[in-house]
Amino acid sequence: WYQRRVRGKQWYQRRVRGKQWYQRRVRGVFESIFLFRMSTPKLTAEEELLLNDFSKSVPRSTSILFHLNALFVSALPIWLFWRIQQLELDTYGIMFAIVTLISTFLMSLAYKNVKYSLKHKIAQKRHAGVTAEVMQQVADASNDMKKTVKKEKDDRVLFKKTEVADLEATHFSIFYNNALFLFLTIILSFYVLKNFSAGANYLGSSVTSACIVAFLSTGSN
Repeated sequence: WYQRRVRGKQWYQRRVRGKQWYQRRVRGVFESIFLFRMSTPKLTAEEELLLNDFSKSVPRSTSILFHLNALFVSALPIWLFWRIQQLELDTYGIMFAIVTLISTFLMSLAYKNVKYSLKHKIAQKRHAGVTAEVMQQVADASNDMKKTVKKEKDDRVLFKKTEVADLEATHFSIFYNNALFLFLTIILSFYVLKNFSAGANYLGSSVTSACIVAFLSTGSN
């Protein structure tokens, strides 16, 4: 009995030491993370803009805009097959919903790819015009342009150029991909798949068109 009690005490001591070691290790990890964040310098506005330029990620507002447009254009073939091909909504509703979701995802992906590809090209073309506009604004705001630091003027040019390129690339990407998707859907449904049943025609034309648009968008990079 005494030996069991001694072994139980030793086991308890080992457990306490193990708990203390774990707490020290966790504390050390958190301290390392805190020190790393404190020592890492914050990015400047110019560096953040450059990182955004080389990233395919889009802001939340742009992502919502892409998904809403993709949902709208993906649902348009439903009206076409409902009114012309006489596909009843209560019978083919589940297929309509699944195909619309698949097309929405593929179209959103195409929007992002085309925007990323066009943004740099538009920024290069608009550089001269944006620079002249910013310099004119600086001249109007100050009688002496030398008072404005050169770096500040460069930051303004970079910010304005990025803003213009982002807006134009977003709008053109939506227009281009929507037009291509609708064109392919009409060609496939009225010519290529016209001898198939109405349900197979809708499924094949919508999904195939969305896949082609998404595939072509990757080639634009």
